[in-house]
Amino acid sequence: MDWSQIPDLGAVILLACAFASIARQGRTRVSRLWLTGWAMIALHFAAFIFLPLPGILGDAAAFVGLGALADAGILFMYSTILYYEQPSNRWMLVGLLFSVTLYVSLLSISPLWAWILTPAALLVGFIPIALSLSALPAFSHPLRWSLVSLFTGLAIFLLLFQHRGTTGPDLAINGILFTVYFGCCIHFGYTYRRASAGALISIVGFGTWALVFVVGPLLFAYAPSVHVESEVWNLPKYLVAVGMILLMLEDQIEHNKYLALHDELTGLPNRRLYLDRLSVAIDRAQRLGSTMSLLVIDLDGFKAVNDSFGHHVGDVVLRKVAASFDKRVRRCDTVARTGGDEFSIVLEEPTTHANALQVANSLIQLLAAPIEAEGHFVQVGASIGIAVYPDDATSLEALCIAGDRKMYSDKHESQQPILSERPEPNLTATL
Repeated sequence: MDWSQIPDLGAVILLACAFASIARQGRTRVSRLWLTGWAMIALHFAAFIFLPLPGILGDAAAFVGLGALADAGILFMYSTILYYEQPSNRWMLVGLLFSVTLYVSLLSISPLWAWILTPAALLVGFIPIALSLSALPAFSHPLRWSLVSLFTGLAIFLLLFQHRGTTGPDLAINGILFTVYFGCCIHFGYTYRRASAGALISIVGFGTWALVFVVGPLLFAYAPSVHVESEVWNLPKYLVAVGMILLMLEDQIEHNKYLALHDELTGLPNRRLYLDRLSVAIDRAQRLGSTMSLLVIDLDGFKAVNDSFGHHVGDVVLRKVAASFDKRVRRCDTVARTGGDEFSIVLEEPTTHANALQVANSLIQLLAAPIEAEGHFVQVGASIGIAVYPDDATSLEALCIAGDRKMYSDKHESQQPILSERPEPNLTATL
């Protein structure tokens, strides 16, 4: 039993607990994959405690420990893929986990089965190539082809060195681990292209982690008298862990900044950001001697949707209405959610009353068709008030008041929306 692994196992478990604590504040796909990867690193250290045992127990410990280390790196690589919705990427993850785990398991069995390493090595290179070609021309990405290049090179390396006497298996496993963690370095470097401490530490950490599997064998072969403590070889792991924790904290800070200025349900600017952009638009129009317009929108009959089908259906309706409004205006304009079923639109200069009225009518037309939400078809209308700077008001507060007043003055007695399991003839909202 190798009890020297206990301190490293304890340190990794503490790091995994730190990951879990941070991830609990905002669970994401990336945080789950990273946490799973570090759980596998802990399994790697736990298995290596039993590595000195003779016979099948030692072989099993080697298989579990090395397989867990390689699979953790594959999960780290997969976590950085921003296009993970592509089906071929999930198949790529499964294919790499299968081929690498299979190869590591074959290295752990009797030498009588050494001949099977050749087809297993071919499989390591064939799976990425086959999956990448099968996804063409619908999908292609630089990271995908870097992955193909890495594992094709790995397959060639395994075929050349895996049968070289007693050193062949060691060269093969070092080649696998170098490829996996150098791939992590490439993927993190491509995905986290930002000047932050977390990104830099993670990328450098993965690079040095990969070099461990090159420098270590070279020292053993050419400088056997040089003794390096195991803790030194494990330092890159902790460097990566620190970098990942910083990345998670940085992402949470950015997410919190986003939530402070955006509506969580629709993703539109909230009232705080809306007022800031309205102030900027007024200042710009004043400076240029031009005009800008404000549209204040209140959905008619929305309360009936919540009362009839529940707030979850109402939330779907709000998201779809917000997306429709946002697509209708120009990029320079601002659509904000300023209340429960209230929206405001800032039309940047130059915008006349006629232009604003045209936009308002088009928004009402967008609501003319029933909206499908959770299997139900609902229809809502809109009352819209238009205030133009400087015709209706010359200050932010006065412009908002003018828009509200015109919206409420034009708002007639609410009608019940059509609520059904299938589309019905449209209701026309009025301005």
